[in-house]
Amino acid sequence: MIDKTLLEILRCPACAGLPQPDPGVLDLVADAWLVCQDCQRKYPIRDRIPVMLIEEGDQYRDTPVEELGEP
Repeated sequence: MIDKTLLEILRCPACAGLPQPDPGVLDLVADAWLVCQDCQRKYPIRDRIPVMLIEEGDQYRDTPVEELGEP
């Protein structure tokens, strides 16, 4: 599980620089995924480490949250 303090700090690397208040906020889903509220990229958490690569998030962008399995 991701520590709450870390979750508050982490931001989507694709959205972090957008000119809006607090861009790239991530939601923790099923203790296995971080989902960006802005772009809907989904970043897997593997071995308790978030894989925050844009290419990784792009792979699951069109996958509905309900269909996300084990990363």
